[in-house]
Order: sequence, then C-alpha cells, then structure tokens
Amino acid sequence: MRFASSTLLLIFSCFVVACRVMGVNGCLKKGLAVSSKKKRILVVDDEKDIVDLVAYNLEKEGYEVLTAGDGEKALAVIKSDKLDLVVLDLMLPGIKGLDICRIIRKNPNTEWLPVIMVTAKGEDMDKVIGLEIGADDYITKPFSIRELMARVRAVLRRAETRKGPAQDTDAPETFSFRDLQLDYGACAVAVAGRKVQMGPTEYRLLTFFTRHPGRVYSRDQLLDRVWGDETFVEPRTVDVHISRLRGAIEKDKDNPEYILTVRGLGYKFGS
Repeated sequence: MRFASSTLLLIFSCFVVACRVMGVNGCLKKGLAVSSKKKRILVVDDEKDIVDLVAYNLEKEGYEVLTAGDGEKALAVIKSDKLDLVVLDLMLPGIKGLDICRIIRKNPNTEWLPVIMVTAKGEDMDKVIGLEIGADDYITKPFSIRELMARVRAVLRRAETRKGPAQDTDAPETFSFRDLQLDYGACAVAVAGRKVQMGPTEYRLLTFFTRHPGRVYSRDQLLDRVWGDETFVEPRTVDVHISRLRGAIEKDKDNPEYILTVRGLGYKFGS
C-alpha cells in the first residue's frame, strides 16, 4: 500500500510539473475534465515587454489571451474573433487606439465589447477623451499589475451583469417615459422609436436610473451602485459617462429631460 501510494504521488507530481513546463494554467482543469469557458481578452500595445507581462498575468488569472502590436492587427482580431474584453493602448503605430475604440462602438457586432484603455498619457483631458469615445475604464502607465487585474475583473463583471437577467424577479421587463423606451430583457433602448446605441456602462447607468426614477444619487453613490467596489475610478468619471448617456438619449444634452442634474447633490431621472 505504501508503494502504491508513493507511485500515485509520483505520477501526480510529474503531471503537475508537465503542466508548469507547458505553461498552461488550465492544464489541471483540462486533465480533470473541467469545461468552464475562459474569457477571451485581446491585449493591444506596441511595446512587446508590456504585452508579454500583461498576457502572462492574465493567463495566470485563467483568461485566454490574444495579442496585437498595432492597430491594423487589432482590428483584424476584433473582427474575426469572439472577444470578452480589449485592453487597448492609446498610442499605436498605424491606426490609433482612439480610432479603434470608435470603430468598436460604431459596429453593431462589437458595440457592447468592453474596452480598457492603457496609455502613457496622464492628463485629465486624455482620460476624458478616452471615456467619451467609449472606453469603459482607463489606466495610466506605469501601472501595477494588481490594479490592472482588478480593473479587468470589475469590467468583466459589469459586462456579465449587463448581459445577464435582472436580479429582481418582480421588476418590470420594460420601461417607458415620454419618448424613451427600454426593454431590459433584450437590453434594448429606443428614443421616439429609433434604436439607440451606447456602451455597457451607459446602459447600466440608464438601467439604474430608470429602476429608481425621481431619486437623487450622488457621484459616490453611483460609483458604488453602478461601478462596484473593485473599480479604481474617480468621481469625475461619473460626469463623463453621464455626458455620454445624455448624448445618446437626449434631444439636447445641454438641456436634458431624462437625466437631470440636481445642483450640489447629484443626478436623478425624470422630473
């Protein structure tokens, strides 16, 4: 019995070592026939050292990682592969990161694809531009890997929540106010019968507001309720996404009728 146990232990140890040599994080799971589907993340950066570092750590977290070193290759991967998230550098050779983000948001097949922008620029205006054109989050080089991993988890969690069914089974499946219509089950928004496209964060904001019409929420409350605890964002981020949401659903974003500012307090939906 002692010999048999030692033999089994030796076989298992060899299997673990083989997995490490192969560099496949999911090897043990595959060997034990665990069939959980990995999230697919595209990392786009022209600095190979950064790509390798980020890809290595994402794979350690259990994600499937694809990489691209320029804008053209990134767009090719986005068009041909089913992705769950793009980690996108702003300054790229060829097509720039901002243009890639715009293309993602304008394409009906990828408009809901979450994007985390990564850049060496740290000015507030660069962050605002990145968020305004459709990025879901923003991180500045140099960054810590732990922070990036936390942002990745948070953005993916928000995307899953957005795609998943409503937690409150008693909540209505549709909402209508003036020309605005929402179908929560289909994740569809229309204004005056016209389909409206928006990013996942804007949709979550709109869903939250329409689930609680008339109630005022501060920026910090919205960060807690919509962004969650693990996301590293500043209160100003709320203003940027509110502006984008207004741009999608309001006739005049400077004189809104749906998402209203309550001076000194925050925001609310409706009158």
